[in-house]
Amino acid sequence: MQFSTPTDDPEDTEHTAEERAAAASRSTWVSVVVNLLLTALQISVGMAAKSQALIADGLHSLSDLVADFVVLVANRQSQRDADESHPYGHQRVENAASLVLGVLLLVVGVGMVWSAFGKLQSPASVAPVGAVALWVAGAALVGKELLFRYMLAVAKRVKSSLLVANAWHARSDAASSLVVAIGIAGNLLGYPILDPIAALIVGFMVGRMGWSFAWEALHDLMDRAIDDDEVAAIRQTLLETPGVSGVHDIRTRKMGDMVVVDAHIEVDATLTVEQGHDIAVEARHRVLQRHRVLNLMTHVDPWHRPDRDHAQRVSG
Repeated sequence: MQFSTPTDDPEDTEHTAEERAAAASRSTWVSVVVNLLLTALQISVGMAAKSQALIADGLHSLSDLVADFVVLVANRQSQRDADESHPYGHQRVENAASLVLGVLLLVVGVGMVWSAFGKLQSPASVAPVGAVALWVAGAALVGKELLFRYMLAVAKRVKSSLLVANAWHARSDAASSLVVAIGIAGNLLGYPILDPIAALIVGFMVGRMGWSFAWEALHDLMDRAIDDDEVAAIRQTLLETPGVSGVHDIRTRKMGDMVVVDAHIEVDATLTVEQGHDIAVEARHRVLQRHRVLNLMTHVDPWHRPDRDHAQRVSG
């Protein structure tokens, strides 16, 4: 099944689930390689150069490495076909994975803050760092920024919220590497306290990003609706279906990167049940082809009847 977002952006192209999964796998493996190299380089050089900020950034890269494997597992699991226990499929594995990513970042951030705060309690124990630490911090900054741009481009092309979250995770790493570079430079200029201060700032940044991801994923797992513009586009597609005279009570809920929709469509009251059913089938087909909709459940109402809840139409 193919889908596209309801915009006029020429870059909005249709992608099959297999294409999206392949793109996610490729970009995530690139991230794995980059983060593996950075983790080893930052932690080893940070320990040798006595830079707490660089070690903290290395631990951040290590958390990214773990996060990449979470994304790979989630991407594979979300592509499983629907079964008896999961009739709508396994797309919400992506939402759960985003929640795991957020919690992971939050825990890492709190750990960084705790460690840096301990150093700030005894500033005399902060040693000058080696100059090599600044070079490594600069290389990490460039590498993470390039990784962010690559991953975000892939995420937008295939329209994956999980990949967008992982891309911005990489951008948070680039920002933290910038702070680390500034802290190390300050240490080299004769202000040793700036190194643990940089580590403290990195911890706050990581924790804040983790909270944001976890909160967003939690809302999606609680059946959050899609935005009004996308609902309006789905409504328009239904109204353009031959035989549909009106649409009301559209309800949506996110299912990974896909959407499940319920809608009432109104047809001519003089039509047969079979004719009304055929119109509903065509409406569903159009929505699934034009939008990122996993399933559309339609309820057919006669056009001449006012929009009312069926439960309120019981006569005494």
